[in-house]
Amino acid sequence: MNPISYARHQFPPSIIQHVVWLYLRFNLSLRDVEDLMAERDVDVSYETVRRWVARFGPAYAKRLRVKRPRADDRWHLDEMFVSIGGRRMYLWRAVDAEGEVLDILVQPRRDKRAALKLLRSLLKKQGIVPASITSDKLRSYGAAFRDLGLQRLHVSGGRLNNRAENSHQPVRRRERSWIGFKNPGTTQRFLSAHAAVYNTFNLQRHLIPRHQMKIHRAAALAQWHLVAGVA
Repeated sequence: MNPISYARHQFPPSIIQHVVWLYLRFNLSLRDVEDLMAERDVDVSYETVRRWVARFGPAYAKRLRVKRPRADDRWHLDEMFVSIGGRRMYLWRAVDAEGEVLDILVQPRRDKRAALKLLRSLLKKQGIVPASITSDKLRSYGAAFRDLGLQRLHVSGGRLNNRAENSHQPVRRRERSWIGFKNPGTTQRFLSAHAAVYNTFNLQRHLIPRHQMKIHRAAALAQWHLVAGVA
């Protein structure tokens, strides 16, 4: 994989990667990031922050996904309503049994075609047939599984899909802080990059002893600096 080029940028790579990390890692607005950098005597406008995130965010995310270990083979699917530019859209999400985000798609419908698109994208990206795929009782899932001949893997009902439903919470927090999303394409690109960063820094704190947190956090930061090409 070719290294990321920072040519023809006024600021050094260390500043660029830190700005992109702040925006993708924390629930901040563009202007919040501008203020945080100003406190460090770095004069960067919120429009520059937006351009950097659009330019480098997907590239960082792609490299993070390549370096992630293989996900658990028990998958969970769910969809939620989002308003994007005043239009009703649906955010389709796939996570594994550990909460790792596997795929995320913004789509205008909640039908079989949309479920098929998610499943095909998921199977292609993961490159394996899972042990099980859990969803809610939306009939679109059942129809999509039958079309793909995977109905034997499908599990639904009760609270079995809480893992996927809970995974929507970071997006809901971002949606509220932004007062809604504005554009489907921009939303898709941001959420894809956000998911890769979330996977890297979601350390399952309730499962890690306090004295080990420093080691895990340092490893996550080292991974980020590695993909950004910054020592």
